[in-house]
Amino acid sequence: MNFFVTSDQIENNKIYIKGSDVNHIKNVLRHTKGDVLSVVSDQIKYEVQIDEINSEYVVCDILNKNFEEDNKIDLTIYQGLAKADKFEYIIQKCTEIGVHRIVPTEMKRCVVKLDNKDKVKKIDRWRKIAEVASKQSLRNDILEVAQVATFMDLINSLKNFDYVIMAYEKEKDVLLKDVLKNINADTCKIAVIIGPEGGIDDSEAEKLVENGARSVSLGKRILRTETAPIVVAANIMYELES
Repeated sequence: MNFFVTSDQIENNKIYIKGSDVNHIKNVLRHTKGDVLSVVSDQIKYEVQIDEINSEYVVCDILNKNFEEDNKIDLTIYQGLAKADKFEYIIQKCTEIGVHRIVPTEMKRCVVKLDNKDKVKKIDRWRKIAEVASKQSLRNDILEVAQVATFMDLINSLKNFDYVIMAYEKEKDVLLKDVLKNINADTCKIAVIIGPEGGIDDSEAEKLVENGARSVSLGKRILRTETAPIVVAANIMYELES
């Protein structure tokens, strides 16, 4: 498991782990003085040894450190809002695969509707899930969960990517694997658009294609909204990460 700290928690060859991680290290993992931990800050991985555990900090001595870039593929998933358990599952699995960020997106066929108060609560919970999953999967960064975006936010953001892939159940001619063959892995800022439970509306698909998205099929079968991002992300990482 990796523990994440900020640069201000590193001083004089020591790292000061704080917050909820203190309780987790002390009472859940049952670590004591002398145990060795893995700590990450700004994609630098530190091997540290516990020197002291108190009520506020786990104080560690730095044994060694190495810069480790997580991966060169900057992958963003624009995920149509889905029911709570499904969205949490998407976050967990995309974290494990290596997705950089997830943008919860309001689309026409979303079953889930969030008011401003709900959005604040959901984002806070989703970010906590992403942090835990990042620690457990030994990532060198924490998956970013962005603020909830509108469909027009999505459209306006597409110009920031090198490649935009839209998983669309009505696409019959172009497969995901065909598009991945033509992607330059050295300039990989990729956006993937996944619809909600009801899929991507035809008018949305048309607008996305007009703004540079490439419509792809994920195969002969219709995938659930919680399955599609995992399939796409895993294929992208497998094909381009090496």
